[in-house]
Amino acid sequence: MPRMLDVSEDVRAEIGDEEADRLLVGDNSPGSYDCTSCRTPGDSETERTSTVLFIGEETAVLAFAHATCIPSQVVQVAEDQLQGAVRSITGGDPRSRGTGGEQAVLGVTSGLVLIDNQLHPALVVEPTGPIARPGSYGSEDEFLPLLAEQGFRPVADLSRVPATLSGWSVLLAMGQLHAVLQPGTGGGTPVAWWQAHQPLQVTADWRAAANKSRTVLVFAAPVGSIGQQPREDLLRDALDKAAANGRLVAAAMPLAGT
Repeated sequence: MPRMLDVSEDVRAEIGDEEADRLLVGDNSPGSYDCTSCRTPGDSETERTSTVLFIGEETAVLAFAHATCIPSQVVQVAEDQLQGAVRSITGGDPRSRGTGGEQAVLGVTSGLVLIDNQLHPALVVEPTGPIARPGSYGSEDEFLPLLAEQGFRPVADLSRVPATLSGWSVLLAMGQLHAVLQPGTGGGTPVAWWQAHQPLQVTADWRAAANKSRTVLVFAAPVGSIGQQPREDLLRDALDKAAANGRLVAAAMPLAGT
């Protein structure tokens, strides 16, 4: 049965006319899906649906979203993030240009962290599962080594502000968190290392601190190290524990936007 799919020219150029036409007549596309933007169910047989193609260096993932949430488009993302995409979020099967690793999603929590008697706006990144090295079939968690290769530094304790990571930035727009950006290949246009499926709300205090310092501290830890903490004091306790156990890396990044 034909689907109510929108396939943009950019997406068609990437997947080819033959694949695009198969999608439009109902082949290789789901009837029901989880919207890659709002994460709620959708049905391409009864409501307009956007095709969204996430592209990394070696992998491409075709996802689906309510047309009322986002238009059909091509989104450039970091390869390690794309390899860790979870099937329930993409709403479809990975269409791989390479081999993939263990699947997981990067969870991001915002909070204010006290360092040297000063409150700093911070983001805490923790995957929902182990992150394998791109192209690896192994199950070993390589999240921290991969970040170390990108320039993140181990945190022994939270007594000092981490060093600035060149070329990376945190994108805030209209007071909402949109993405963590990393340098593009060969120093080109920055690409999203992590991108919110929906812009994330941050507190007024967090936003004020970020706009004042123009810098955001980004902490990262393997799955199971931090968890979803309901209060900033509990978040700080979890960060201290992760640091003491050698399971925390960090970097300071300039704020992009307001």
